Amino acid sequence: MKTSRRFTSKNPLRPKALLGLTPLLLALSACSSNDDPAPEPPPPPAPVVNVLPAFVAGTVAQASYDGSSDDLLTAGLGKTGLLGAAPAFAVPATPTVAELRRNAIYNNYRALIDYTLVGGFTRLYGPNIDINGADTLGEGKVAGTEYIAVADDGTGRQNVVLMVQVPNSFDVKNPCIVTATSSGSRGVYGAIGTAGEWGLKHGCAVAYADKGSGNGLHDLSSDNVIQVDGTIATATVAGKKAHFNAGLSEAERIGYNAAFPNRVAYKHAHSQQNPEKDWGRDTLRAVKLAFYVLNEKYGTDIPAQPGKKEVVITPAKTIVIASSVSNGGGAALAAAEQDTESLIDGVAVTEPNAQPGANTGLTIKQGAAAAVATHSKPLIDYFSFANIYQPCAAVSAQAGLSVSAAFWPAAYTASAQNRCTALKARGLLSGATLADQADEALAKMNAYGWQAENNFLQQSHYRFATNSIVVTYVNSYGKFKPSDNVCGFSYANTNATGDVVAQSAITQAGLFSSGNGVPPTGGVNVVFNDSVGGAKLDFLATSATSGTADFALDGALCMRSLVTGKDAVSGAGLFGTQKSWSDRVIAGMNEVQLTAKLRSLPTIIVAGRSDTLIPVNHAARAYYGKNQVLEAATSKTRYYEVTNAQHFDTFIAFGALLGYDSRLLPLHVYFGRAMDQMWAHLKNGTALPASQVVHTTPRAAGVNVTLANVPVWAPTPAASDAIGFAAGVLTIPD
Repeated sequence: MKTSRRFTSKNPLRPKALLGLTPLLLALSACSSNDDPAPEPPPPPAPVVNVLPAFVAGTVAQASYDGSSDDLLTAGLGKTGLLGAAPAFAVPATPTVAELRRNAIYNNYRALIDYTLVGGFTRLYGPNIDINGADTLGEGKVAGTEYIAVADDGTGRQNVVLMVQVPNSFDVKNPCIVTATSSGSRGVYGAIGTAGEWGLKHGCAVAYADKGSGNGLHDLSSDNVIQVDGTIATATVAGKKAHFNAGLSEAERIGYNAAFPNRVAYKHAHSQQNPEKDWGRDTLRAVKLAFYVLNEKYGTDIPAQPGKKEVVITPAKTIVIASSVSNGGGAALAAAEQDTESLIDGVAVTEPNAQPGANTGLTIKQGAAAAVATHSKPLIDYFSFANIYQPCAAVSAQAGLSVSAAFWPAAYTASAQNRCTALKARGLLSGATLADQADEALAKMNAYGWQAENNFLQQSHYRFATNSIVVTYVNSYGKFKPSDNVCGFSYANTNATGDVVAQSAITQAGLFSSGNGVPPTGGVNVVFNDSVGGAKLDFLATSATSGTADFALDGALCMRSLVTGKDAVSGAGLFGTQKSWSDRVIAGMNEVQLTAKLRSLPTIIVAGRSDTLIPVNHAARAYYGKNQVLEAATSKTRYYEVTNAQHFDTFIAFGALLGYDSRLLPLHVYFGRAMDQMWAHLKNGTALPASQVVHTTPRAAGVNVTLANVPVWAPTPAASDAIGFAAGVLTIPD
């Protein structure tokens, strides 16, 4: 375990045995003859040669940016460009690599934050805000060098994209590295606006990884793929440069197209690698690549070995913070758990997808309420549960259909009501009326780990996330091919009536920039092949069992069965293909569970209490609690829970369309504070404040978020805010 680099001495202590021998050695020296020849000085140690890590396939691409016409953080757009509309491609059918990079940075930056002025962008955070919170950086462009490499085993099937950005402000005498593993299933620029921005502003090298998911599409009709550089080519032309190839033989692809035309495959779902099990490894590899490129850039030449550099920047001399948000935050925690080489000095993450595995030794209590009934479930467990009950729960008056008709047409309300009716018919709800059924569905959600703070957000999360996460992760954990059509689902573009249509060549050409790696994305949607009358967009699909448009309940129940290993309606055991598929899914789930063993590594975890995507009872609270159960006596982990904050800051930017802005505040503000806190701790020894709840104050719609709305956590929390742990019980204040 590395100690802090900055506030402890780096000079090795003299061995105690030699200290005791010093008087004797001096006496012997005095008695020696002046005629004795001087001893030969020991030869200088052989230089440590900088070597390209073995996991890198091919060469490391390099490009420098002047900080004016183009840059590391904003791709030349600056704060003004990030506030505006997405830049157009000069030739939409064939965007250049530079244009694709620019738009990828634009879209990924805005995808993770509230990008509006009233929400705080360019006032409280953003490229123009300096490390002290002042608006002094102008457009906020950052000059430096960008390195991109691919980690692979030689097959071209992994092709994990790694990137290191080194700002010109990097100080070789005070080196630092920040990890920025992508959130969600985004590409390598996925954390540019969070960990990337913080690291670059602090003069640190930023180590990015797309963690083997990324925005990799394979159009099975045209056989087009997205290459690592973002451009489109056929799978044959791309070869190992394809970001993802579905791995079907030509006969399989043609046969599948004949039966299911115009389908596409995506890397996270269909790589057959279960990439999540390697997210920690990929994050550590990004750090190792950072050390390599830094020593290539700043290392000294070795005269005896022309072209070789001596290692001068080492882990022992470098502050390394593992960071990021959401899936990237989970990857940072996984990396910290797996770090056997003492590369990482501290961890600072927000809203992490942290799956702590079995956690029977923990009880969670909030305020005076009874203990939380259900916590610490695997991600696909609670998502597949929500995929059944969430759309019906959204109809409850306690939740509310708040999403604008722009995103939720009347047909969706009808389907939500049909879902309630169908659940009653299957014996999964018992309420006599629609209102009773909706309230019952919401009560089931609350009993399964969601809280009252989540109720308002249930509809929007079902609309934008739940079904897509279930389809992606079940396929990923089970390592299925796209041609398996698991539970009757596939991916394809659809038209206004929900029918499958061919990919648009122009849209496909820009998917590297506009897609996020999990359909629905870039025009690609989730399709229920088994809908009555033929394949339909899942939101318009009709289940054979109910005979109604019920958001493809038959498929949702099938998915739930694969996750639990039992029939979702009867509770009976599975058999045949369903049993073998379920075994595969459960094996994949087990591969990705974390340990919560951080070995006294300084760690900050921040989460929004209203997080409906990754509920705190299953992730942040559960992971922190397990860490305390296992390591309470030695743990340096802190947990800060923020009220009126949730997973999708960008949803706040939609204003009245979703209704988040008058209820919720940007959690991104607290990501920056977590990084600042960890930086001060590692660099100066500043104590980490005790775990606590931070109570925020919402503002009216259209009113600027100010610092008064988002107070800092206290150096010493009041008793009413302090999070406690004793005898296996994690106590969270209201």
